[in-house]
Amino acid sequence: MPSLQHTTYDTIIVGAGLSGLAAGIRLAHFGQRVVILERHQFPGGLNSFYRRNGEWISVGLHAMTNFAPASQRHAPLSRLLRQLRLRLEDLDLCPQSFSEIRTPDAVLRFDNDFSTLQGEIERVFPRESQGVARLVEHIRAYNAIDLTARHESARAVLARFIASADLVDALFQPIMYYGNACEHDMDFGQFCIMFQSLFLEGFSRPRRGMRPVIATLVNRYRSAGGELRLRCGVRALDTTGGEVSGVVLDNGTRLTARRVLSCAGSLETAALCRPAPPPDRPEGKLGYAETVFFLDCEPCELGHRSCIEFFRASPRFAYRVPDQPVDPASGVLCAPGNFQTGPDGTERNQLRVTQLASPDYWFGLDAATYAAAKREAMDQQLAWLEQRLPGVAAHVLDRDMFTPVTVHRFTGHRNGSIYGSPEKQRDGRTPFRNLFLAGTDQGFLGIVGAMLSGVSIANLHLLAE
Repeated sequence: MPSLQHTTYDTIIVGAGLSGLAAGIRLAHFGQRVVILERHQFPGGLNSFYRRNGEWISVGLHAMTNFAPASQRHAPLSRLLRQLRLRLEDLDLCPQSFSEIRTPDAVLRFDNDFSTLQGEIERVFPRESQGVARLVEHIRAYNAIDLTARHESARAVLARFIASADLVDALFQPIMYYGNACEHDMDFGQFCIMFQSLFLEGFSRPRRGMRPVIATLVNRYRSAGGELRLRCGVRALDTTGGEVSGVVLDNGTRLTARRVLSCAGSLETAALCRPAPPPDRPEGKLGYAETVFFLDCEPCELGHRSCIEFFRASPRFAYRVPDQPVDPASGVLCAPGNFQTGPDGTERNQLRVTQLASPDYWFGLDAATYAAAKREAMDQQLAWLEQRLPGVAAHVLDRDMFTPVTVHRFTGHRNGSIYGSPEKQRDGRTPFRNLFLAGTDQGFLGIVGAMLSGVSIANLHLLAE
């Protein structure tokens, strides 16, 4: 039987993405009356799923970072699972075989054993191996999860250890694509988090995509007594006396709670407030276009064996909003079937090409022009893929593309920015004493990072009396 819906709660959570679900689980475990409000029909946010031609397709999923076996009890993933009272087996994760970073002059292979990347750097950049070793020591000692840490330029820090611009760019390629909201540079603390999650820990992928993972989180949340309302958007947050006094739904229903946690983004949350506070940070502009190519065979049958390839054709890595619809100079090529999923794995006959995209271009199109522009962009990505894997075009059965417009439609992020504003609110506070942020604009990014964000903010602010 469906649970009884209330109008008064201990905590209201806006958004059933991974941060919202994780926060809800944590709060429900401590006996709070909590409700998660989600505008769309499926939970998951940026990591949701949809159905196409009878298959469930994971949205935007290349890999889960922070992979660690259960024996590594102090790893972020292990700590997260303990907070959520889950087992590693509940996520059914399959580790990568290997991935690659490709530059015009080098190929660096890495896997879930950091010594592999160390050996590659010694082979390709022998003069930089000692500097990289010192950088890694510095990263291990750095308190990257300090919620009060001040900003420090990652490029400035790396310049103290590494002289080769090509190697610096090579390290930035996967790190920026997988967790950076800033053009050209990034915060060193965020760099440390991503370096650890990608290189010191590694990649895995849910055997059957994100849908079972999200179902596991939803079941854990509901079994602990939490309430989830799908197709239930928030129209406004009424504010008075420096706090949120009520949450108004799209249908006009008004809910109240002691505290509100928004996973919608900082500027997006401020826009919901009545009256709205003045903007206190810049909008995010970095968006991606990703095409999923559905093949009649597995990529390994065409000679492609890496799980994820971070490629760059330009002499320097330009991570910025492009001046064209899709930037061909760099990107990510993902082959889900090349993870160690075995015959039971889903999404095995896919190749995913992800590149930076211009939000101004995509949002400026009408419906008919938008459809034509998507076809043209997919043709260009397929042409690149054909150069990378000659003959692959003949094996493409179908294709589907996500643009910044798609991201905005399903997440509400301004400009379809995957990683939100370049200025994060690490402690989750807002101008209102009972309204807090988790997720993208709190600053912990990636799948595991998003869940850690929800748990961290719940522990810090929402479990207090």
